[in-house]
Amino acid sequence: MAKVIGVHLRNGGKIYYYDPGDNEIHLHDHVIVESNRGMEYGKVMTLPREMDDRYFKHPPRKILRMANEEDARIDEKNHEKEDEAYRICKQRIREHNLDMKLVEAEYTFDNNKLIFYFTADERVDFRDLVKDLAGIFRTRIELRQIGVRDETKLIGGIGICGRELCCRAYLEDFAPVSIKMAKEQNLSLNPTKISGVCGRLMCCLKNEEEAYEYLNKKLPRKGDEIKTQDGRVGEVQNVNILRQRVRVIFEVDDTREVEEFDAADLVYEPGVHKKAHHSKPQAKAPAKSGRNGKDGADRKGQDGSDRKNQNRKDQDESDRKNQNPGRRDQDSENRKNQNRKDRSVEDRKNPGRKDRDSEDRKNQPRKDKAEDRKGNAIESSGEKNGDGERKRNRRPRRNRDRKNQNPNSNREGRPENGRPNGGNADKGSPAGNGSAGSGANAGKETGE
Repeated sequence: MAKVIGVHLRNGGKIYYYDPGDNEIHLHDHVIVESNRGMEYGKVMTLPREMDDRYFKHPPRKILRMANEEDARIDEKNHEKEDEAYRICKQRIREHNLDMKLVEAEYTFDNNKLIFYFTADERVDFRDLVKDLAGIFRTRIELRQIGVRDETKLIGGIGICGRELCCRAYLEDFAPVSIKMAKEQNLSLNPTKISGVCGRLMCCLKNEEEAYEYLNKKLPRKGDEIKTQDGRVGEVQNVNILRQRVRVIFEVDDTREVEEFDAADLVYEPGVHKKAHHSKPQAKAPAKSGRNGKDGADRKGQDGSDRKNQNRKDQDESDRKNQNPGRRDQDSENRKNQNRKDRSVEDRKNPGRKDRDSEDRKNQPRKDKAEDRKGNAIESSGEKNGDGERKRNRRPRRNRDRKNQNPNSNREGRPENGRPNGGNADKGSPAGNGSAGSGANAGKETGE
């Protein structure tokens, strides 16, 4: 167990606990204590009491001394200096054109540090500003960015209840508040009624949340089916959470009756919500006939179909006339992009496919050239003359001359000079047919 006192410092309603030591402490006395920011001038809010050590992460610090009149004058002088520092810092912020809102300036009791609190929507680069302020005030400068709740806590104010803001008065930390808490308490979800001065949901919604959760567990929900002790079955219309009263609707013949009961007088299982089923049959709409009935509905459907077909025809006609030239290009581009996506998906599923495709693309030009050569050869060999007979595939002249250079060639009909028999014969002579010819070579062959 540790003997401590609660001290209220300047930064809001949080109370810090210190060891009073051998000093005689009274309520609302001022003391000088040591905090994380340096030496502070605080006010005693609770009398000395014993607290369990498990509430403290570290042993509580001892107070330095009791404050005197000189300390009070120093604290008042610090407040005057803070006003001047606030004005100068605000002017410097405008000169540096920084998007930040200055909230408060605060001196530590020993003037070793000057702290500026500000709010901003984004991160602010204030390094140049800190250099200017350090040159003006000749002390340590600290700029601390805070939220809108902390801003309201520092400034203070009056809530819609007419009392001092909870965060300024006694709240030590900000608990998370959600819209579910307002629903549990059956409050209006109008933002202007459930939001505080800071623009966020009111912190007091958290104060009664546990009590409302406990009471709601013992009540049915709106629309649930419940049974009374006399056996009647009805539907829950409304519940009063604090009074634990339930308003129930009963259907009697064609009329409805509303009665209010205590939650203890109803038969239902807490926590199980069974919705009421309405057995009232729905009246069927009379069948329409004639001009405004089925014939009219068929005509309406036919008109809609005709309009759709006409729109398709107009669109096709505009494409044919090239009134919308970019549409086809866009469709082609979309198809290309879709093909790329499909290939990328297949590549991820089958890693080896990409390598095979690249190898096939490399070999494709060679295959194309080979096919072209083969096709040309087929065309040359497959040509036909006018009579429908295939032409003889002639041997190139270069190969023919190379073979005729051999002097020992004794092929029949091929003399040594490479010319056929009757090569010098006139067109009209019989030698032109290769049977006989004139000249020495021709006579030599005949004599043999």
